[in-house]
Amino acid sequence: IHSTTPTLEGKKISKYLGVVTREPILGANKSKIFLQDKDIVGGRSVASQKVLRDLRKTCLFELKAEAYRLEADAVIGVDLDYSEISGGGKSGMLFLVASGTAVKFKEE
Repeated sequence: IHSTTPTLEGKKISKYLGVVTREPILGANKSKIFLQDKDIVGGRSVASQKVLRDLRKTCLFELKAEAYRLEADAVIGVDLDYSEISGGGKSGMLFLVASGTAVKFKEE
């Protein structure tokens, strides 16, 4: 389970296992396609939306995998931040940072 909220309804936290983060980066070629995308339908870029959706899914999957390694029951307070690394006037790499707190729940 992962959630942007600091708690989960009906669950009591027994232990905070620490902050977990993942930072997948989209390479320069895909990022360039994303930034120069001309596939606009109804004011939305279909290709760019797919790139962002795939990046988010990858990032959240990796975040859950990190929590699983800690034997966590959930990750709470999940935050997603998108950014770009660029320089010299050239398109760079798009990356997403996901962070949250891995927790264990009390046995019911």
